[in-house]
Amino acid sequence: MIEVSNLTKIFRINQKDAGLSGAVKALVRPRHIDKVAVDGIGFSIAPGEMVGYIGVNGAGKSTTIKLLTGILLPSSGNVSIMGLDPHQQRVANAFNIGVVFGQRTQLWWDLALIESLNLIAKIYELPADRYQQLLKQFCDTLELDELLHIPIRNMSLGQKMRAELAAALIHEPKIVYLDEPTIGLDLIVKERIREFIRQQNQERGITVILTTHDLSDIEELCQRVMIIDHGKLIYDGPLSTIKDRFGKYRQITFQTCEQVGKIELPHNAEIVTNGHASDERQLVLRFDRTQTTASQVASNIMNQVEVVDFSLTEPDLASIIKQIYNGALLEGEAE
Repeated sequence: MIEVSNLTKIFRINQKDAGLSGAVKALVRPRHIDKVAVDGIGFSIAPGEMVGYIGVNGAGKSTTIKLLTGILLPSSGNVSIMGLDPHQQRVANAFNIGVVFGQRTQLWWDLALIESLNLIAKIYELPADRYQQLLKQFCDTLELDELLHIPIRNMSLGQKMRAELAAALIHEPKIVYLDEPTIGLDLIVKERIREFIRQQNQERGITVILTTHDLSDIEELCQRVMIIDHGKLIYDGPLSTIKDRFGKYRQITFQTCEQVGKIELPHNAEIVTNGHASDERQLVLRFDRTQTTASQVASNIMNQVEVVDFSLTEPDLASIIKQIYNGALLEGEAE
C-alpha cells in the first residue's frame, strides 16, 4: 500500500536581523539556513496495517504525513501510494486516502455538518445510495445525528473530531492518515474514536498511519510502531519488541497489615517505597522480569510479611519511549 525509500525533505529558512537595517540587509544580501525535516527515511506498509508514528515536536512526523499525502514535494527520495506518486498524481491519490489533522479542519466552518458531508460526497463522486448507507453507519457509530444540522463553528472539540473522522472516511478511502486525532479530548470521546478506527480497520481493512503524543492511542490500536527523531527513523518494528527490550522492569505493590521493617529482598529486586499512612500501608518493589518472576517476588515477600493484597504494574509505553529518546536504543545496539 505504501512504499517509501530514502525520503528527504529540506526546508530553506530565511534569516534576518531585527529592525529596519536587518530588513534592508536581508533584501540586499539574503541569508538562509537549510533545515532537514525528514532525513532519508524508508519503510513499507502492507494493506490493513495500523502503524503508530511516534516522535517529539519537530521530529518530522507531520512533514512525513504531508509528503505521503502529496501536500509537500520531497527534496529527494521516492514515495509510492498504491502505485501512485502522491504529488504528481494528487487527484487520483486523493480518492484513495483520508486525512485527519487534529489541529486543522477540512470542513466548512459556517456550514452545517450535513452540508459539508453532502459536498464531500459530490466531490468524490460517491453514489447516492452508498452515501446514505455510510452516513447512517457513521451517525450510529459516532453519534452524529444531533450534530448534522449544527455549523462546525458551534461544535465542541470532541464533536468536531467526530465530524472530521466522518468527513475523512465518507468516501471509503483505502488509507487513512490520522495526525493527532484525539488531541485535547476527554477519555470518553477518545475511547469512542478509538473504537471507530478499530472497527473501520477490522470491517473494511483500511490501512492506518497514526501520529499522536497520546501513547495510549498507540497501545490501544497499533501493533507496529515507527519512531522518528530529528528526521531519522530510529525504530521500525513490533510494539511488543520495544516493550520486551526496554520495558524489562516491573513494579509490584503490596498492601500490608503493618509497616514493613527490615526484610530480605528477592534477587534483582529493590525497594521503591516502604511507608505507611493512617489509611494505607504499602511496600513497592521494582524488579527485573528477565531475572525473576512476579510470583517469585510475591512468594518471597509473603513468607516474611502479612499481605492483604498486591498488584503488578507493567511498564507503560511513555516511559519506554522516554528511555529510547534518552539513548537507550543506541546503548542496546552497542551491547
